[in-house]
Amino acid sequence: MLSNWFLSIVLGAAIGLSLGALGGGGSILTVPALVYVLNVNAKVATGASLLIVGSSALFGTFAHHRFRRVQWKVGLSIGAISIVGSVAGTRLNKMIDPNLLLLLFAMLMFTVAIMMVVRSRKSPPSPVANTSAQNSLEFATGARTGSDLPLVDPSPRAGVVEVRPRQYRPGLVIAVGVGVGFLTGFLGVGGGFIVVPSLILALGFELPEAVGTSLLIIFVSSAFALAERGGVHGISDAIVVPFAVAAMLSAVVGNALANRLPIRKLNYGFIALVTSVAIYVSIRSILALT
Repeated sequence: MLSNWFLSIVLGAAIGLSLGALGGGGSILTVPALVYVLNVNAKVATGASLLIVGSSALFGTFAHHRFRRVQWKVGLSIGAISIVGSVAGTRLNKMIDPNLLLLLFAMLMFTVAIMMVVRSRKSPPSPVANTSAQNSLEFATGARTGSDLPLVDPSPRAGVVEVRPRQYRPGLVIAVGVGVGFLTGFLGVGGGFIVVPSLILALGFELPEAVGTSLLIIFVSSAFALAERGGVHGISDAIVVPFAVAAMLSAVVGNALANRLPIRKLNYGFIALVTSVAIYVSIRSILALT
C-alpha cells in the first residue's frame, strides 16, 4: 500500500537521523513505529528492527570512520561479546507474550527517559569555555554549557577526532557487551543509549568517537541477533525495505549534523518523545493484557 510505503520512508528517515547524530536513541522507537503505525506484529517488529537498525548503524559507522571517530578494536570486541547476551535475549523473546513484550519495551523507554533527565541535572552549566572532553562528558550527562551552541571541534580538520591510547577495563567491556546483546536479542533495540554513556564515562571516549564506535557495536550485535532468529519473517518487503533504506541514508545525514546540533535541546526533545511513546505503548499493552 502506498501509504505504508510513504510512512516507512518518513519513520526510517527520522530513526536514521537519530542513530547517525547520537549513536542511538532512534532504535528504541523502531518497534513502536512498526507496531502502532504500520500494524506489524510485536515479535515480527523486533526482528525487523534488527535489520533496520543494524543496516543504518553500518552506514553510520563508515560515515564516522572517515573522520576517525570509530575505535574498531573496542567496538568489535564489545560486539563479539554481545553474542552471549544476544542468544539469551532472542530465546527469551520467543517465550514472551507479544503484549507483555511491548509492556516491557515501554518500561525500558521510561528507564531511558529517566536516566537522561537525571544525567541532565547532575551537570550544571559552566561558564568555562567548552573543550572536546567537556563536551563528551556533558553529552553523557545530558547537559551543555554556555548558550547551548552546537558542538565545535577545535581540531584543524572539522569533525576529526584525535585518537589517544587508553587502558580499557575488561570487566566493563564484557558487561557492556553482554548487556547490549541481551537487549538487542530480546527487544530488537541497538542499545546505543547504554553504549554511548559507558564509552564516555567509563572508558574515557570523547563524544564523537563514542557515537561512531557505538554504531559499530550496534551493527555487530544486531547482526548476531538477526542471525540467531534466522532472518526477518512475517513482514512485507514494501515496509521493511523503504524503512531500512531511508534509515541508512539518513544515518549518513545524521553523522554530518553530529557537530552542529544543539545537543541539550535535542536530548530534551528526545526525552519528551520517548516518554510520550512509552505512555501510549503502556496503555495499549495493559489494555490488551487485561
